[in-house]
Amino acid sequence: MKIFSGRANIPLAKRVCEYLGQPLGKLSIINFPDSEIFCKVDEDVRGRDVFLIQPTCLPVNENLMELLILIDCFRRASAKRITVVIPYFGYARQDRKDEGRVPITSKLAANLLTRAGVDRILTMDLHAEQIQGFFDIPVDHLYAAPVLNAYFKSLNYSPHDLVVVSPDEGSIKRALKHQDYLGSDLAIVDKRRSSAEDTKQANLIGASVKDRVAILFDDMISTAGSICGAANMVKNAGAAKVYIAASHGVFCGNAVEKLNATPVEEIVITDSIPLIDERKPRNARVLSIAPLLGEAIRRIHFNESISCLFKSHPIFDVK
Repeated sequence: MKIFSGRANIPLAKRVCEYLGQPLGKLSIINFPDSEIFCKVDEDVRGRDVFLIQPTCLPVNENLMELLILIDCFRRASAKRITVVIPYFGYARQDRKDEGRVPITSKLAANLLTRAGVDRILTMDLHAEQIQGFFDIPVDHLYAAPVLNAYFKSLNYSPHDLVVVSPDEGSIKRALKHQDYLGSDLAIVDKRRSSAEDTKQANLIGASVKDRVAILFDDMISTAGSICGAANMVKNAGAAKVYIAASHGVFCGNAVEKLNATPVEEIVITDSIPLIDERKPRNARVLSIAPLLGEAIRRIHFNESISCLFKSHPIFDVK
């Protein structure tokens, strides 16, 4: 087994290697003066089981193109199997035609990866789970929920004091899973969307949040408009404390400013996307998914089941 990383999230790749007790593979990646990407594998991978870690986060097109070039490089270097580990899958929100004359770009991205020569995909919290079906190769889809749940469990709140809040109707299924694990009540924010960027929170449905600890779960925080609107609604409804939790901290546009102005205790995210200080909310807490990815990589390599990673597991325990 050999583990390599593109330039998108090298710190996460190093943490995965630490979990596995493996060195990070040696790669040379540069940009030519005209911005073309060049790479070279600096060690023998012939006949090896290669795992390549590269989220397609900002800059999305640069990281996706780099990933495709790396795949071609390993294929031509005679790797036996190439598994691409994509903690955050870009273009996942373009998964259907919601109006005429628009592309389904997530399907295009899946086709590009498959044609480049990938044998298997390992990813986490796709924005739409049906994207797994866009690939004609095996896809292992992980969830950050056990990592997030373990953290909130460690805070030792009584289940009677907790309310899991779905920030919109589309996140109800996700919220129900968190509610089941944490043993809390459930509330739902009725969100009305007027455009791709503008939303309005109309009603709060379900359990009362008054004088209780509310946790809003979502798959990603992008522009933060929806999640901040939901958090403000919950706070105005009398919640004692409000937490925001998401698998992916995309934080584009003025998301950080919105989050800093929202009355929340913490914004809990994972390290699926690298965060620099200027794109990090002041009260952000970053949980590592390295043990989750590392254990999945180990199990894939040894042809073991990874379904145990969908629930609580000792590797998720907060030390």
